[in-house]
Amino acid sequence: MDKIILGKTGIVSDKNGFGALPMQRVSEAQAGVLLTKAYDSGITLFDTARMYSDSEKKIGVHLSGVRKNITLTTKTMAHGADGFWRDLHTSLTMLKTDCIDVYQLHNPPFCPKPGDESGLYDALLEAKREGKIRFIGITNHSIFVAEEAVQSGLYDTLQFPLSYLSTERETALVQLCKAHNVGFIAMKALCGGLITNAAAAYAYLNQPDFDTVVPIWGIQHESELDEFIAYRHNPPALTADLQKVIARDRAELAGNFCRGCGYCMPTCPAEIQINNCARMIQLIRRSPSAQWLTSEMQSAMRNIENCTECGTCRTKCPYGIDTPTLLKENLADYEAIVAGKTTI
Repeated sequence: MDKIILGKTGIVSDKNGFGALPMQRVSEAQAGVLLTKAYDSGITLFDTARMYSDSEKKIGVHLSGVRKNITLTTKTMAHGADGFWRDLHTSLTMLKTDCIDVYQLHNPPFCPKPGDESGLYDALLEAKREGKIRFIGITNHSIFVAEEAVQSGLYDTLQFPLSYLSTERETALVQLCKAHNVGFIAMKALCGGLITNAAAAYAYLNQPDFDTVVPIWGIQHESELDEFIAYRHNPPALTADLQKVIARDRAELAGNFCRGCGYCMPTCPAEIQINNCARMIQLIRRSPSAQWLTSEMQSAMRNIENCTECGTCRTKCPYGIDTPTLLKENLADYEAIVAGKTTI
């Protein structure tokens, strides 16, 4: 079982970081089962965020007793110093700790730096001087912001989407981080649920080229946790069969597809569920279709007809997708499926 050093932080983890975003979707009791089992099975890095509703609170309740044995990383989406301090104090309280190991700026649209108008980086430095955080991190979906952050020398870690659907420029971030001794935390290794073969996803990121990468896996069900626990001791090899899975997924999904990150939400004036509707056909093909063909979902898809082409979603997409066009393409395919004119 390989150990990864997270850049200049010196934090050690394996390839099994616990992504706690889904903790907001489960009960308090179920969160306790998952978090406790993860820790008892050797998982030590737990990643959450202030915006993940009660995720931090659940981690604090169930893992505060073993705080000295784990790494806690969380995030703030604050736009300025005042919001930063509110979020930090709330996170410390919810997590039941007096210090966060890696405190990350959560997907800012620019690279915060000392002395800029936002005051965010200066607040990070002050929080570090006060002993409230150990290391400074940033998360992003924009390749431009990510590259600038790594090259700036200001950040100890970068959290960025990384999977076998990533572009060459995106995967090159791994080597850029290695050159600058910046820890790389990989989110979206399952591409928001579009990658359904966890073994293929794990085997891909377990290659030597990614020996400095710590993936965080979003865990919601105990069966998912059991799968990744098993990989800790018996990691899947990148076999010919798994390579075929990767090749098939790349052929179907590479290019202009919605990753479901949700950063275009919830500002749609037509109240379109963009993060689901813009990738509806992939979701139908890759998960039980019945849940996507309910009357409620059909109504949500028909709402695309109310799109005003305002362009707000397009400007907010970190991947530069022509979202209105993609929505209309998904609606046309969806209506054909519902009418029985085509099969899944």
